[in-house]
This record gives sequence, structure tokens and C-alpha cells, in this order.
Amino acid sequence: MNDESDFRVMKPEEFLAAAEQHARWIARYFENVREFPVLPNTGPGELTKTLPASAPEHGEAIDDIFEDFQSLIFPALTLWNHPRFFGYFAISSSPPAILAEMLAATVNVNAMLWKAAPAATELEQVTLSWLRQWLQLPPEFFGIIYDTASVSTFQALSAAREWTDPESRTKGMRPGMTVYLSEQTHSSAEKAALALGFGQEHVRKIGVDAQFRMRPELLETAIVSDRAAGRRPCCVVATVGTTSAASIDPVPAIAGIAEKHNLWLHVDAAYGGSAALVPEMRQVLDGAARAHSLVMNPHKGLFVPVDLSVLYTRYPEVLRRAASLSAEYLKTEEDASAVNYMDYGIQLGRRFRALKLWYVFRFYGHEGVVSILREGLRLARLLKHWIDADPDFELAAPVELSLVCFRHRAGDAFNRRLLAEINASGKALLSHTVLNGRYVSRFAIGNMQTSEADVRETWASIQETASRLGNVRLDEGRLGAAP
Repeated sequence: MNDESDFRVMKPEEFLAAAEQHARWIARYFENVREFPVLPNTGPGELTKTLPASAPEHGEAIDDIFEDFQSLIFPALTLWNHPRFFGYFAISSSPPAILAEMLAATVNVNAMLWKAAPAATELEQVTLSWLRQWLQLPPEFFGIIYDTASVSTFQALSAAREWTDPESRTKGMRPGMTVYLSEQTHSSAEKAALALGFGQEHVRKIGVDAQFRMRPELLETAIVSDRAAGRRPCCVVATVGTTSAASIDPVPAIAGIAEKHNLWLHVDAAYGGSAALVPEMRQVLDGAARAHSLVMNPHKGLFVPVDLSVLYTRYPEVLRRAASLSAEYLKTEEDASAVNYMDYGIQLGRRFRALKLWYVFRFYGHEGVVSILREGLRLARLLKHWIDADPDFELAAPVELSLVCFRHRAGDAFNRRLLAEINASGKALLSHTVLNGRYVSRFAIGNMQTSEADVRETWASIQETASRLGNVRLDEGRLGAAP
């Protein structure tokens, strides 16, 4: 048997030195972030080949581990927390939130029961009340933190099933329960319906208008038709900020239809919800107060690191009925008077996520948060103006939030090559989608360090690259190559 002295013990002074070393690296990263490529120059499996196939038998020095992070791991990362990361949904992890994550990892509480973590539970309630007030949602909205919007939406659809058929908890879901989405709804809603047993045959994808918004008249027709066919309409998902185009569904009209047919209305504001904190953008959540549930993601717009998603509901008792199941060893004398968040979802173990949101709200304040969000919206409108002014490019969707969808007029193959060249440069990263059958580039602005210069220089690089590729295309054409 190994002697206890064989095992490494990190002494307080060793931890402090290592923590200072790591903190200096983090500070330098924020200061010099533009020196690093956004997308790594690496291929699948390359990092794996540089790492040992087996874990070490004996402990190693923290300096050696940190050195390997810097030389091996970091160069192989796509840098989401980079001011020129414009792909998927741009995000920010801010210094105060990073400090909060350090503290949360240190105390390492499990916020499953009030008794297991009183401060974590109550701070979650208080912080989500602050956020609810900023969003101008009614006080009856109960909030809970999950990891991602995928889980939040899963829980919302679970509550919708309970709302429509309370016996489903004990007898299982009856055939014919139906969920209504739009053609632009995030795939997580359909995944939730699959996991909950609705079945793809009972997921209706409602058509959208020219601005990629759900068409209420088609929703109404689908519900009436399904009910006449013996199905049980259950839930409709409206989106505020769709993933592909950041379109905003007509929530007031959809709410009216949901109320008329007694359907649960879930509003997916995971991306667009944060914009409602800006006074001149309040309208993006018009009608949301009528929803049964709403999800928004602070890790997309409120400067906290992944992961932190918030679900609000006007019917917490339904959410609780759909999920609660307490074993004897989890019962406490405070159950009747305290909130036990484990009762409102499939998760038992719950991280202390509220702490980083609390740090951010206190450090920046409402004024600071609004100022940063407003700047991202301004930059998106500025980019829209530049695209409109260039005859070689066109907008592919309205600019509702801080996402700009555009394409070169030369066609899909050209746009694929253009995006690949921009991303391969390492200077910026954009993503793509397909709208109206056409390949489209997505320029998502949202990192709190993104400046006008970042957007301007990236747009200039896109124009220059397109011009170069256009000249190459002309030369190939003269040589008789396929266009």
C-alpha cells in the first residue's frame, strides 16, 4: 500500500501561487485577446495524438499541467469569448462572473434542497426576481435556473403535458398529444417533444412569413384540424429571436390562439429575451406576460459563462406536479415553508449558478448592462447599413436584434467558399444557415468586448476576400474551368 506521503497535497501557499499565476494569464487573455486566432488551425484527432493514452499513475506538478494547457489545449480551442467570435450566438464571460465561478467551485454546494444550500436557493430567488423586474414580467412569474435552454424547454413541455392531461404522470401520455412549433423554432423544442414521448408525428411545424415569423392563421388552422381528427393539442412554442434569423414571432396573436384553445404557451426567448432590458427594445417581449412559461439565457446576453438558463412560469405548481418525486432521505422539516428546487425539474444535483448572475448584476448594474446590450444592437444596425451600401451583397433577413444574416449575390457555392476563407484566416468566425433555400452567412454580435473597429475590420475582410475570390473565379472562367 502506498504511504500517504506519496499523494500530492496542494498546500495553501502552493494554491495561492498557482491561483495568482492563473489569474495573471486570464487578465492577459482579456487584454491581448485579439492576438489569438478565433478558430484553431487543427483537425479532428490532432490534440488526442499529443496527449497520453492513459491517465498518470502519480500526481504531477500544477505548473506542468498549466503549461500543457497553454501549449496544447488553448491553441486547439475555438475562442467563443473573443470579440471577433461572430458565429452561432456570440457570448461573453465577464471578469466578475469568472470570480463568482471560482467561489462557487470553492464552496461546491448542491442547491437541490433549501436545507442543503439555503443561501444558494434564496439568492437564486432574489436574483431571478431582479431579472424578472428588469424584463417587466408580472410578479407571479416563478423563476428557476437550469443549465441550458434545451433543458428549460424540456421542463416547459413537461409542464404543458401535465396541464393538458394530469393523468399522464401516473398512466403515461395518451396518444394524440400534439405540440406546435414554427419552421424556424430551435431544434431543442422538437427534441424535448421526442424525449417526452409526443412523437415526431405529433409535432406540427407551422409555416412562416417573409420575415421568418410563425403565421398565426396557419397555427389556428392546424389546431382546429387536429382537434377535429381526434388529436389533443397541448402546447405551442413561440420564439423571440430564432436561431437562424433572430426573427420574432407575433406572440400576442399566438397567445390569443393559445388562450382560445386552452393550450400551454411557451415563449422561447433564449436569444432575444436579453434585448428587452433595453428600454427602446421592450416590444420584443410584447405578449410574453400571457405565456404559461418563458425561457431566456443569461449566458447568451448577460455576461455570465456557460451555462445558465432561466425558466419563468406563471404556473409553478404545474411545473412542480410534473417533476416532483421525493425520496425519504430527501425530506426535511422545512419542506412546507421553503422552495426545494429539485421539485421543479429532472435534476437533483444543481450547481450554484445564481452567484455569477448576482455578481454581474451588482458589478455592472442595470445601467451598465443596458449600455453594453445597446452597443451590440447599434453595431448590428451599422453592419446592416454597410451591407445595404455594397451592391455585391444583400441582407437575407430583417435585422431585429444583434444578428445580421447576409449573402454575396454570386450564389451558394461562392458563399460557402467565402465563409470558409474568412473562418480559416483566424481573424474572425462566422456561422451559416439556410433561408429560403439559400446559403446565408450569420454575423452574430454579442461579446461585450466587441468594438466598432472589430465589426468594421471584419466586414472589410469579408469584402476583400470576396473581391479576391471573384477575381480567381474570373480567371478560372477564362481558362475554361468549371465556374
